[in-house]
Amino acid sequence: MSAVLSPSREPGRDPPWGRRNSPLPREARDTLFLLAVIAATLMPHAGHLPWWCSAVTAIVLAWRARLAWRSGALPGRWTLVATLALMMVLTWTTHRTLLGREAGITLLAMLMGLKTLELRARRDAFVVFFLGFFLVLTQFLYSQSLLTAAWTLLCVWGLLSALVLAQMPQGVPSLKLAARIAARNTAFGLPVMLLLFTLFPRLPPLWGLPKDAGARTGLSDTMEFGTFAEVSQDDSIAMRLRFAGAVPPQNQLYFRAQVLSRFDGRSWTAGRGYWVQRKDDIQLTGPVYRFQVTMEPLRVSVLPMLEFSPPPPQDRLQAQDMTLVRGSQGQWVTPRPVTERLRLSYEAWPKAAWGAGQPWPEVAQDLQLPDALNPRAVSQGAQLKKRYAALNESDRAAAVSNDLLQQIRVNGYSYTLTPGVYGEVTPHSIDDFWFDRKLGFCEHFAAAYVVLMRAAGVPTRVVTGFQGADLELQDGDMVVRMAQAHAWAEYWTPRNGWVRVDPTAAVAPERVQGRRLVRPPGAIAGAFDTVSPGTLQRMRRAWESLNYEWQQRVLNFSTGEQMDLLKRLGFDDPNWTLLVQLAGMAIAGVAVGGAALAAWQRRPHDPWSRQRLKIRRALEGLGVTTTDQDTPRQWAQALRSRHGDRAQPLAEALLALDAQRYRQDQAVGTSQWQQQFLAACESLKRQLGPKEETSRGPAAS
Repeated sequence: MSAVLSPSREPGRDPPWGRRNSPLPREARDTLFLLAVIAATLMPHAGHLPWWCSAVTAIVLAWRARLAWRSGALPGRWTLVATLALMMVLTWTTHRTLLGREAGITLLAMLMGLKTLELRARRDAFVVFFLGFFLVLTQFLYSQSLLTAAWTLLCVWGLLSALVLAQMPQGVPSLKLAARIAARNTAFGLPVMLLLFTLFPRLPPLWGLPKDAGARTGLSDTMEFGTFAEVSQDDSIAMRLRFAGAVPPQNQLYFRAQVLSRFDGRSWTAGRGYWVQRKDDIQLTGPVYRFQVTMEPLRVSVLPMLEFSPPPPQDRLQAQDMTLVRGSQGQWVTPRPVTERLRLSYEAWPKAAWGAGQPWPEVAQDLQLPDALNPRAVSQGAQLKKRYAALNESDRAAAVSNDLLQQIRVNGYSYTLTPGVYGEVTPHSIDDFWFDRKLGFCEHFAAAYVVLMRAAGVPTRVVTGFQGADLELQDGDMVVRMAQAHAWAEYWTPRNGWVRVDPTAAVAPERVQGRRLVRPPGAIAGAFDTVSPGTLQRMRRAWESLNYEWQQRVLNFSTGEQMDLLKRLGFDDPNWTLLVQLAGMAIAGVAVGGAALAAWQRRPHDPWSRQRLKIRRALEGLGVTTTDQDTPRQWAQALRSRHGDRAQPLAEALLALDAQRYRQDQAVGTSQWQQQFLAACESLKRQLGPKEETSRGPAAS
């Protein structure tokens, strides 16, 4: 294959195309183009492949590009074998296997680069092309976003363009021509793709459920106090809510996820158990909000849901193929970490009261504190307990809580995303925050509040989830972002049950009104926003709306949507059998259409070719043998030899046609000329009669 061969050159001499104004040979140009397409195909995998895999593949591609540019000799077989062995050893060392998804894609990426070092024939090029198509497909195992789909389409276009170049061995076809042919063929395939997408039965993913690219920040099943010097905010969407009716105010948007009861001085972890409360343990007061929630893959085992959900026996929720179970602290627990988008209908009472009838042994774990840690906080909690000792248990808890919130308001605390690390000098991180530095975000205020409340004898725990949402609806949906992840607290009393308290609201009340703390924009974003305020936000919302439509109409197009479509098309009782039959009929129709198109393409479509075919048929009807190589002048000579002077008018017409091919005379060879010529042939045929017409003499041969 000329497009991918790099001819050897004389050692020590630079190729002529390395000089200024020297054209790049086709072999080098096509190879460099193919390498660029391969690099673009591998780029989306760089985030989840081992770093050494990306480095080795980049080195191999750069090596091959240098050989193509300098027309250097390709490496020998033993060099390739040694490189392959090194790749397999590194893969085994990293993944402890050569099988499975992660190891397989790692090997595939490196083999793609390695195969470019032996592009000596067309067969090698086709192997690279089909490896590239398969590698493009594997991108959807990690992300199915609109951006991934657009990049994949671009990579497929590049691979098809390289494939078209490989099928054009003669001359030096331009890249623009190859790209145009590839785009046209892709456009021809789009209707078939849409038809199969609509009718083909939905099957499970190849290697488990696809996961969106990148790790999500902001929500976790644990909380490490003071271990982060700053919070890196993730503005990606966590969930969308579409309300049927009124929308709750921002200060009631608390999405309950994990409840953290255990504290070892550094880490907060969840308690255990499942929902055991009685139905009359919950008082559903205040307005009820009904909505549909579409939740992104948060990869946690507890889903953040708007507080508070209905009482038992409604302690199960069905979200697609996953059953959610309500945990002992009112959270919704999933059987596995959520790695796919979920959509479910829900209703919540944000002002509901619950937990008043919970037995004391079940809440006693929310009084535990680690020994010999944070002595100043424990001492202050004990003083508060003594100060309000005359009150009953419920009133004392409320009084201690109000006292702590007032301290946060007046004692110089600051809400910041860059508080620094706590507990580096001493293990008393709560004391360090509460009494000394007084800088923190929601994690610090919630954790310190819980420790002080427990020290005062009040069962208290940390709750994590999300608080608030975007102030503006997006396409009618309320949008909750990862950056709105939050931590708050709740304490227990025998009279009121569990009472939600947000210590962050005492220092930053705007936080619970939907105005979260954000970092200053960078230089470029700041300058852009100065020139056109709000443009970046509008652009982001437009992109998110477009990506959401992609998710809803394409990624979420399930078997149910297929059946609904068939009903709208007039099928009374659509089922799997009908779907398979329609898909089979569609595939058969595409095959028949493709065969008909191929047969039509074999016919001559050039006007001159069609005219030649009609003339040859007319001459053969007069007993004149013709071939593909004959010219009109040769046909005229054969006519005279066969029929003499009677064929002179036809011969002159053919001579005129022959001359027209060179002088571009539009007056000759037109459709009118063709009709007159064929009519003259029929007239001569009638004059000759059957016997003379079909006889073959030496002249005719």
